[in-house]
Amino acid sequence: MVEIDIEQENKAIAKEYKELLRISYQTLSEDDKKLIRKAFDVAVDAHKDQRRKSGEAYIFHPIAVAKIVASEIGLGATSIASALLHDVVEDTDITVEDIKKMFNPKIAQIVEGLTKIAQVKTDQEISMQAENFRKMLLTLNDDVRVILIKLADRLHNMQTMESMAEYKQAKIASETLYIYAPLAHRLGLYNIKNQLEDLGLKYTEPAVYNDILGKMKETKEEQDAYIKAISDVLKTSLDTEGIEYTIKGRPKSIYSIRRKMMAQGVSFDEVYDKFALRIIYKSNSHDEKFLAWKIYSIVTDHYRPSPSRLRDWISSPKSTGYEALHITVMGPKGRWVEIQVRSERMDEVAEKGYAAHYKYKQGANTEEHGLETWLNLLKEALENSASNAVDFVEDFKLNLYAKEIYVFTPKGEIKSLPKGATSLDFAFSIHSEIGIRTRGTRVNGKLVPLNHVLNSGDQIEVITSQNQKPNSHWLDYVTTARAKNKIKNVLNENTKLIAEDGKELLTRKLRHLKITFNEATVNELVSYFKLKTSLDLFYRVGVGTIDNQQLKDYAALKSNTFMNFFKGKIKRTPNLPQEQVQKEELSRNYDLLVFGKNEDKLDYKLANCCNPIPGDDVFGFVTINEGIKVHKRDCPNAIRLQSNYAYRIIQAKWIDSSQEEFKATLKITGMDSLGLTNELTKVISGNMHVNIQSISLSGNAGIFNGQLTVVVQNNTILKKLIENIKKIDGIDKVTRIYNN
Repeated sequence: MVEIDIEQENKAIAKEYKELLRISYQTLSEDDKKLIRKAFDVAVDAHKDQRRKSGEAYIFHPIAVAKIVASEIGLGATSIASALLHDVVEDTDITVEDIKKMFNPKIAQIVEGLTKIAQVKTDQEISMQAENFRKMLLTLNDDVRVILIKLADRLHNMQTMESMAEYKQAKIASETLYIYAPLAHRLGLYNIKNQLEDLGLKYTEPAVYNDILGKMKETKEEQDAYIKAISDVLKTSLDTEGIEYTIKGRPKSIYSIRRKMMAQGVSFDEVYDKFALRIIYKSNSHDEKFLAWKIYSIVTDHYRPSPSRLRDWISSPKSTGYEALHITVMGPKGRWVEIQVRSERMDEVAEKGYAAHYKYKQGANTEEHGLETWLNLLKEALENSASNAVDFVEDFKLNLYAKEIYVFTPKGEIKSLPKGATSLDFAFSIHSEIGIRTRGTRVNGKLVPLNHVLNSGDQIEVITSQNQKPNSHWLDYVTTARAKNKIKNVLNENTKLIAEDGKELLTRKLRHLKITFNEATVNELVSYFKLKTSLDLFYRVGVGTIDNQQLKDYAALKSNTFMNFFKGKIKRTPNLPQEQVQKEELSRNYDLLVFGKNEDKLDYKLANCCNPIPGDDVFGFVTINEGIKVHKRDCPNAIRLQSNYAYRIIQAKWIDSSQEEFKATLKITGMDSLGLTNELTKVISGNMHVNIQSISLSGNAGIFNGQLTVVVQNNTILKKLIENIKKIDGIDKVTRIYNN
């Protein structure tokens, strides 16, 4: 065993501690320093007998994490102390209660959040990552610092993975690329994001990483000379204008070069913008914007810009808080080069994310304040944690990485939305109540459909109505997780209301048929109609899919001798407990499986790995020898199949006749009389589950003519509507028009 020089090690630990205080981004008061010292002492003592796989004392890890938290993320004393203590509850005898007594409830809460994340094991199949990610986010306890410290912890683990087994390196690295890099990106921590991505590539594709790294080292001298040539030209003009600035040449990350090579199908040598030039200027808040455009004009005096590649994130900052001017210009030797213009404040926000953003916004000591924007987005994503884990993560990641567009409200306020968002997404982004009541939308003054895709610069007006309600088609009209979640919630509520009416109706109908309404009867009916839950049954009675005749047939069968045989079959199917029968989840879309956007009926097999049943969220996977295999969305193999064979995945869903909507046009004639129109609209709107799509009424010499187009769920509802219209005094005929 290697002999360890304890004295030397203690000196090294003391040196690291001093370095931690020195590099802190925020100004530390005497109380802050005492708090950090106490946390340091507790951590040193708690971890004194522990060593890392590399053989070094364990305490070096929490100190390194605290240093990242202090300098790279820019958090203050509470977070630095929490980072020092982040492993003590998991690895030693100290409890969260002990930390609360020794320090304060806030530090105890953060350490508890970090401990919960540590206890989420990820050694299972890859699809478990989604579930673990959701659990991790649920441990936030409204304090984003838990995630920030976790990012620092992950970064240090990635930096020190050499002594780990290869399979562990690959697993931790893929999880980093899958979860942690997108999180760092969303928090505006670009420096940490780049490091996580590069290290992720280093351990998932070592050959590719080393090849690019080697080539970058080879070309470094040439690139430095190129950057110097441009800098020398710009310096003269910038000095003449009296601007205080620094110019840095920054190579692009290895991961982003790799992504470019893949996306454009080019070699390393063919990637032109392998580096960027950054001009960071000093400015007060008043002149910040003016100076940025002044520098832009100096740069474009010397080099021709590409108009299509100007990115102005100063007038419209990214939702991560990022501000800068990116200009792509034609540099010497006919090569495009990106020049980034940022003030010192913008540069800090780009490097430290929200910590710097709030420092400038609300004064120096901001750690206890902000990060509201991020927390609100996070809460939004967590609100619908009932969806399956894979969908949850995909939705969340979609919103993390989405490119942004900037649109305007009628009053001229600017809103950012993910690229691909629709006018209905915009309505939900204003407020969920506005989204739910949206009757129509105008974009740039023109009426457009609800699924109209928005572009940057559009001005959107939302037209609402108190009578408007979302329908299942709305889910196809939106792309943002927020809108989808709200629509699903309303549809589920609506389903439950219809089911409640259906339950009352069924009770009355069964009484009429002299059948007792009880749990046994409900279970028999669920089996008789081949349904899954009692909610399905009540819903179908409510919308009229199960009518009187079908219930009479059931009653006849019940009294028939065959019923004994039927009862035997029911017994062989174990009765579900009442809670399960009553579960508030309708098995929608489940009679028939269809594929693709055109909902084609194709041959398929159900996959054995997850055994999907009607009602599950599913997708089709085109196999080489066995045709289409249908998997559940949260199947253990789902993520692997979707990431490795995306081109062989096809959409699939179960269709349920009671959930489909049909259009019908009715012709109405009668004698024109006062109040007839009013009576007619009252009957239509009073008829449950009917949506009017268009209505035109006219009177001529005492004769009344009307044409009405309605959307209904089935024929039973339409027949009821026709009967009710015929009862109105003065109505002569109601006929359905076909092939309109």
